[in-house]
Amino acid sequence: MKSRISLIISIALFLINSIIASSQVPISQLPWKYVATQMPDDWYGTAESVKVAENVLLYQRDIGGWPKNLPLHKPLTDPEKAKINDDKGLNDAIFDNDATTTEMKFLARMYGKTKTQAYKDSFDRGLKFILDAQYGNGGWPMFYPLRQGYYTHITFNDNATYNILELLKDIFNRKPLYESIVSDNEIRDSKRAFDKGINCILKTQIMVKGKLAVWCAQHDEKTLLPAKARSYELPSFSGAESCGLIKLLMEIENPSPAVIRAVNGAVEWLDSHRVKYCRIELFKNSDGKPDRRIVEDPNAADIWARFYDLDTELPFFCDRDGIKKNTMAEIGYERRTGYNWYTDAPREILDKYPAWNAKWGK
Repeated sequence: MKSRISLIISIALFLINSIIASSQVPISQLPWKYVATQMPDDWYGTAESVKVAENVLLYQRDIGGWPKNLPLHKPLTDPEKAKINDDKGLNDAIFDNDATTTEMKFLARMYGKTKTQAYKDSFDRGLKFILDAQYGNGGWPMFYPLRQGYYTHITFNDNATYNILELLKDIFNRKPLYESIVSDNEIRDSKRAFDKGINCILKTQIMVKGKLAVWCAQHDEKTLLPAKARSYELPSFSGAESCGLIKLLMEIENPSPAVIRAVNGAVEWLDSHRVKYCRIELFKNSDGKPDRRIVEDPNAADIWARFYDLDTELPFFCDRDGIKKNTMAEIGYERRTGYNWYTDAPREILDKYPAWNAKWGK
């Protein structure tokens, strides 16, 4: 049965498709990631999509990547275009929040329809950015060139590494979307970077009393140990970010014994760290504001905490002061309602595991 979150996403995508089909709203009112990757196939290559592509080319930084959280598909004024062009040298090219990989997927679609050389050149620069940004140990930072601070850590947070490796895998597997836009050398380099990335995932997996567990949302780029990011994102076992890594490992054909051990250990850890018989409830608090709380419910599906303490393996929660709390109710309103402290993402992994285990686990 679909999880509640998956169902909500499915309904939202259905509504967006319905709106597009009936031309009720312009694309500028749709999410950028949807416009980049999920529009009807015959939209890519249209005059409207070419206008969007002009923005994508303009926003690309000199280093080859793109900044995040920008509506690249919205019309720009001439002064805005001039400002973006002046910003090309900024050090804000990033992998966080689907940045760079989303723009590359869009360019691949556009090149497939138009064979416009500028789209291929831009895609090639994006791929070079990804390959150049990879550490020797196989991981990726959040920004490249490197920014001081937690940004230099190997970044699993928000599926940054997962998105990169999925893109590289599709390239070297010669998926139709990339078949005409990549060269043999790029295919070879993508495979090499992918293999290094998988090796980094294996090396960073946390070990507990001799048994493999899961991962932190970010790991120190030198020691490979779990690392702190923002003040409320402390070193931990991650019940959320680990799922993309497990999914990647489970998708490997003819997995090595090391990959099989990694999947088995991670799945076993997730299975034993379920949060049972409770659910997140949205309510209006005494101040009249929308709020969240955990309520007991014997019929609730299992969920997982986003963060588990590295010593006790129990869930914890934080305000911006970085002090661990045992329950979500103990932290302030801003972080309680402004961050996802629980996840149901492991359900998909656990649902797929029996079939994977039957094929590879033994």
